[in-house]
Amino acid sequence: MEQNLNEELLDKLTKVCICKAIPRSKIKEAIRNGADTLEKVQKSTGAGSGGCNGKRCSPKILELICQMNPIE
Repeated sequence: MEQNLNEELLDKLTKVCICKAIPRSKIKEAIRNGADTLEKVQKSTGAGSGGCNGKRCSPKILELICQMNPIE
């Protein structure tokens, strides 16, 4: 049986910042609301302020920023 999970559900379930349990949906929302740098996303969401100080989530956040705001 094939399960078709839509992107919105996966975004809610996928944790970008493991230390603070911040889902991809919250990171994407911050980017849509104008957070166009790593620092702005971190300030808006609290990502990167956990035990690893952003070592695990920063590359993922940067990738999402690039995907959602491609350089023209």
